[in-house]
Amino acid sequence: MTSSAPPAVPPSTPLSAPQSPARSLLRIDRLAIAAFFGWIALLPWLPVPPYWYTIGGYVGIAALVVLGLVLLTGMAGMTSFGQAAFVGIGAYTTAVLSTHYALSPWLGLLAGMAIAGVSAIAIGALTVRLSGHFLPIATIAWALSIYYLFGTLEILGKYDGISGIPPIGLLGVALDSPRAMLIPIWMVVALFLLLVSNLLDSRPGRIIRALNGGAGMAEAMGANTPSYRLWTFVCAALMAAIAGWLYAHLQRAINATPFGLNTGIEYLFMAVVGGLSSLWGAIVGATALTMLKSFLQDWAPKLFGSVGNLELVVFGAIIVLALQRSARGLWPALVGRLPARWRPAARLAHAIGPVQTEPALPSRSKPAAGQPLLSVQQARKQFGGLVAVNDMSFEVRAGELVALIGPNGAGKSTMFNLITGVLPATSGEIRFLGQRIDALPAREIVRHGIGRTFQHVRLMPEMSVLENVAIGAYLRGKTSMLGASIRADRHEEAALLGLAAWQIQRVGLQDVMHQSAGSLALGQQRIVEIARALCTDPMLLLLDEPAAGLRLQEKQALARLLTQLRSEGMAVLIVEHDMDFIMGLMDRIVVMEFGSRIAQGKPEEIRNDPAVLRAYLGGVEIDGETAPESPQADAADAATAATPTASRPEGASA
Repeated sequence: MTSSAPPAVPPSTPLSAPQSPARSLLRIDRLAIAAFFGWIALLPWLPVPPYWYTIGGYVGIAALVVLGLVLLTGMAGMTSFGQAAFVGIGAYTTAVLSTHYALSPWLGLLAGMAIAGVSAIAIGALTVRLSGHFLPIATIAWALSIYYLFGTLEILGKYDGISGIPPIGLLGVALDSPRAMLIPIWMVVALFLLLVSNLLDSRPGRIIRALNGGAGMAEAMGANTPSYRLWTFVCAALMAAIAGWLYAHLQRAINATPFGLNTGIEYLFMAVVGGLSSLWGAIVGATALTMLKSFLQDWAPKLFGSVGNLELVVFGAIIVLALQRSARGLWPALVGRLPARWRPAARLAHAIGPVQTEPALPSRSKPAAGQPLLSVQQARKQFGGLVAVNDMSFEVRAGELVALIGPNGAGKSTMFNLITGVLPATSGEIRFLGQRIDALPAREIVRHGIGRTFQHVRLMPEMSVLENVAIGAYLRGKTSMLGASIRADRHEEAALLGLAAWQIQRVGLQDVMHQSAGSLALGQQRIVEIARALCTDPMLLLLDEPAAGLRLQEKQALARLLTQLRSEGMAVLIVEHDMDFIMGLMDRIVVMEFGSRIAQGKPEEIRNDPAVLRAYLGGVEIDGETAPESPQADAADAATAATPTASRPEGASA
């Protein structure tokens, strides 16, 4: 990093976008993929037992449901036991319309998707905001409710169900047998495999993947994470409803039994056994468990007699053993056995070309140097009886480097969280360019031009450095989930990845651009966070302990970058404990102790301020006299010694 413009990448050095889990797994071995679908295409014409066609259809239908679960649970981190209920909605809708009203099965498909979508929106609006174990429990509750509804409504045939469902007609041909249904079922699976892969390898897809452990970070980058959780839930429900439509016309008769909670749990088992982090894991898991279940149902009575349902015991034991051998699932275990050159990490998805200048994307103009940007007036944050920030007031102007320092527990990071909308202020005002922002959520504040890093690094460890940084460019694009799934975002995606690559190059990490973020040292991860924050196109950049974990040369490079940002008109507010780094770089310093401002001024003024020395060193000698220790410090030390660390409220950090 230098204070001049970033050096251009030589034309011979291609910057290539990394493989996401979705795209890399789809491209891991084109020959094997072609062989798999070629086998499915040839199966109807091979001399195999007719039962194979039925099993092949069941596997494809299950794979479609499990693919939605991989998206919902594996990628977005929302565990659901209720997908079988949406399968039932799709199946019963087409069964009722095609038998009771003699309507086309294709109208049944549209109606089933509509009912499933509306149901998912209604159910999701109430449940997807839940976290921890509350969400899975909620999915169990509505899955049981819908299951009992299927078994009690007269129009649905109660527990006897509906029979005489007509076959699907396709291009004048009636798909009236499992053999005729096999290829259409797997064509639908292949289509959705491609759509979901495209979605995950895109701007909205990166947010979906960040929902699993990084929702707070994604929100700070401008994403409406509750909306993404809801629409991901709806997408999984729609895939399940389409699977239900296929199931009804494959079976030609249905009842409530296949849509109960037990089946929902089996679908989740398939996703876990196949590999929750991979799209191909959906097919592997569905194939393995469907065929295993069928095998045990045929052979367990012959081996153990008709004493109870012992096949279920054996089924569960085999699943446990499989997960013990490969906790991440069968597909990742298979991929791990491939030679290194065939693995996803060793392949490139698509080139974005050399990045010689910042890509042309919408950007905001910087205010004139010296213009007030951030104004904090009497800001206060209280957690019960603990005052983390106590009537703080300070300002930051354009083109200025300002440090916010203080001992551990002074309230610096809490102040950052108030500015960026992570925490609401108890009282006081925070204004940016004259507009109050203290009541806005984090996703709105970043839209105003405030970017940030975090005290504790928040990267997605399994995503590449480039993909992590590209999350910061979220607000620079507009493509929807639907547009991304059909690859309508090619030009925008290239520009966003180009911007991310340019910022990575700017901070000096171009050599690790395609490595997973979790493989980097802590200091490098902090630099990655800075690059991500720069992608938000901020007027004010908030850096929380950016020099922690950096070596001397890396600190010097960071100082040059901050100086360059100042010359470009950007303001930087930084929390840092390294006084050597701060004193030689900052324009002004604000000092906090016990949530209050005790000093502010230029570095040379702060260096010899008695209140600052007392806050950091306790009793010190100033001009031949010993300054008394702060009585608040004595009280705080006593409280800290008597209070467990875990009792400190979340957000009330240093």
